[in-house]
Amino acid sequence: MRILHIDSSFMNDTSGSRDLSAALVTALRDRHPGADVVRRDLVRHAIPHLDAPIAAGFREIGLATFDTATLAEHKRSADLVQELLTSDIIVIGAPMYNFSIPTQLKAWIDRVVQPARTFKYTATGPIGLGGGRRVIVVSTRGGFYENTPLAALDFQESYLKAVFGFMGIHDVEILRAEGMSRGPEARTRAMSAARAGIANIVAAA
Repeated sequence: MRILHIDSSFMNDTSGSRDLSAALVTALRDRHPGADVVRRDLVRHAIPHLDAPIAAGFREIGLATFDTATLAEHKRSADLVQELLTSDIIVIGAPMYNFSIPTQLKAWIDRVVQPARTFKYTATGPIGLGGGRRVIVVSTRGGFYENTPLAALDFQESYLKAVFGFMGIHDVEILRAEGMSRGPEARTRAMSAARAGIANIVAAA
């Protein structure tokens, strides 16, 4: 088994999503002692955002015209896709920033959503090619969104489910901690509830 562990919070040691994603991966490794874990810290080792020269690497045309730095980015894109497609479980620490995901995580997504690699176009529409793996999103939010009037502002979890579904990955589970900025007691309750949910997630792995 291979586990791809991704973090995207810039809060580092005070990050709830980093704390929970680490606990989740530890529990998964305890259940699967022989698991190989690939680590991607998208803040400490940031992935440059997609631009036209980098995106050109998704197509086998004119690659010889690019400089060494851009060709290295083409290889990075290919490596990121390979990491995704060779992983059985993907654990993603994804805090909500301004109703959506961190820009660091969006940079990773823009590299792995690739035609002919993770999806393909057909006469009846696009089809995902990345199925057969499980994604566990560790979602942290400062406020309360689930089943509240603010649910319409959730472009974080809803986006992640949509983009992975586009790639054919429909087994997407959420480990959530809400109300993280509503004071120390609320944060403690949220983290405790999320930690308690780890056992159920791991039991299904």
